[in-house]
Amino acid sequence: MTFEYVSVDEAIGRPGLRMIVVGGTPSPWGEAAKGFFHVKKLDWVAVRLDYRDEKLKAWAGQRSGPVAFLDGERPRSGWSEILLLAERLAPSPPLLPADLADRALVFGLAHELCGEGGLGWIRRLQLVHAGLNGGDGFAEPVARYLAKKYGYRAEEAEAYDDRVVGLLAMLAARLRAQEEAGSRYYVGDSLTAVDVYSATFMALFKPLPPEQRPNDTGGTAFGVLDDRTEAALDPVLLRHRDMMYAEHLELPLSL
Repeated sequence: MTFEYVSVDEAIGRPGLRMIVVGGTPSPWGEAAKGFFHVKKLDWVAVRLDYRDEKLKAWAGQRSGPVAFLDGERPRSGWSEILLLAERLAPSPPLLPADLADRALVFGLAHELCGEGGLGWIRRLQLVHAGLNGGDGFAEPVARYLAKKYGYRAEEAEAYDDRVVGLLAMLAARLRAQEEAGSRYYVGDSLTAVDVYSATFMALFKPLPPEQRPNDTGGTAFGVLDDRTEAALDPVLLRHRDMMYAEHLELPLSL
């Protein structure tokens, strides 16, 4: 479901569902949140994050995105908080299974994708390390900022590589097992939040074609792979991503 971008003043002054998002690049956390709202056909408006805007910082309580707002309720910035808000506003179609064991599995896999120490978090630190050490990662000023914000430690760089490779292998093995069982999805036989997260987080490794992400000004760091990471990027992960965008998520991306 298509949304519109509005000014900070308009967003603050209006009721309903609003969200601050990182603009100009397909940040996977924000793209996943957009995906939830799209799947559930929720009406909402977006505000692009501006790190210099003090009014935006005061409203959100931070200089990050995504941050979701509903009427006068508290801001929600955690990945699970935004997911649970979407579930509350539109219980159908569900992105969390009714079965409690499957629900716990969805939350566990989701954390390994987008929680602290998860695939997105560690891939970001991997690109920070490359950018700070003459490699093809984030541009050095960006890398310095992200290093401080997300706890980069140079002595752990080898562990970053191991963690990224291990997580990609785990996710691929899960999808392949599901395919053998006759399912295209991570959990059970239908769409869950994990599928949305996995599809959007693949942008950190192999971005969508340029025509599907117009206005992407985020640079070239996404898609830069060392040999080990490239070998771990199993085709099943990209096949799943392509299915998700073809059948469930909106294209082209609105950045």
